[in-house]
Amino acid sequence: MPFRAVSCWAAAVLVLLSARAQAGEIDTEHLFGFMIGSDVGDVGEREFESRFTGRAGKAGGRYRAATQEFEVEFVPAKNFRVELGTTLASHDIGGVPGLDDRRQLGWQGLTVDLRYRLLDRVNAPFGMTFAVETKAGRIATSSGLPARSVGTEFTVAFDRELVPGQLVAALNLLYEPEWTRLVGSLAVERDSTIGVAAALMAQIRPGLLLGGEMRYLRSYEGFGLQEFSGDALFVGPTAYLQLTPGSWMAAAWSMQAWGSRAGEGGSLNLAGFERHQARLIYGINF
Repeated sequence: MPFRAVSCWAAAVLVLLSARAQAGEIDTEHLFGFMIGSDVGDVGEREFESRFTGRAGKAGGRYRAATQEFEVEFVPAKNFRVELGTTLASHDIGGVPGLDDRRQLGWQGLTVDLRYRLLDRVNAPFGMTFAVETKAGRIATSSGLPARSVGTEFTVAFDRELVPGQLVAALNLLYEPEWTRLVGSLAVERDSTIGVAAALMAQIRPGLLLGGEMRYLRSYEGFGLQEFSGDALFVGPTAYLQLTPGSWMAAAWSMQAWGSRAGEGGSLNLAGFERHQARLIYGINF
C-alpha cells in the first residue's frame, strides 16, 4: 500500500518533470525541508545555515530527540558546492521499550556535504544533482548512547519548474549506509536505508512558497540491503520564505502515515522510525 502510493506520486512527479516548461526564477537549493533541490548556488557564494530537526513519538513511553546543525557553505567552482558543519544532539527518553532512559545534550559530530549539478534545468529538461553527505558522530542518533559512527547519504535530486515562477516539482532518490559501534562494546552494527521522496511547491507570492513532501523509507541490516528491518511513509507540509535578498527560512513537518516492522503487522513502525519529524532552517549569505 505505501509503496504503491509513493510509486504513483513519484511517477506523477517524473511525468511533470518531463513536461514542457521553461525554467523560471525560483531557486530550489534550499526550497525543501527534508529533501534537496538541484540548484547549488553561484560561484563565489558563501552562506551560513542553521538547521534544527526535531523527532518525537516511539512505541510506548516518552521520546523526544533533536539535532541542531551549524553549517558553512561555499561554491568554489561552477555546479559544485561544499558544505562543512557541526551538530549538537539532545535526547529525552523515558519508558521506551528497547531504549535506555536518558536526558542529555551534547556535541554529536561533524558533517561534510558535497554536491555536483549534472544537469541545469535552464538548458536541460530538468535539473539533476548528485550529493554525498558524510557524518562522523559520537552519539547514536536514535538511542542517544555514546557511540562511534560513520554514515554517508548518497542522494540524486531532480527538479523541474512546471509553471515558471509558480510551481516546482522535485524527486529525490537516496541510499544511506551507516557503521556504528557503541562505546564499551566490540559489536559493530552495519545498517542502511533506501528511500524515494517527492514534493510539489507553489509560489503564493514572490518569496513565499507552500507545498508538501512525501517520503518512503526502507531500513535494512547490512550495507548490501541483506535483511529488511522495516519501512515508513512520511507526509507533511513545507513552507519557504525569502526574508531578505540575502536570507531565507524554510520549515517542514512530517507525520508517519504508515509503517511496518519486519515480521510484524500494524499500521505504524514506531520502533524503527518516529511518529513526527519537524525541521526549521535559516540561512544567510555573507
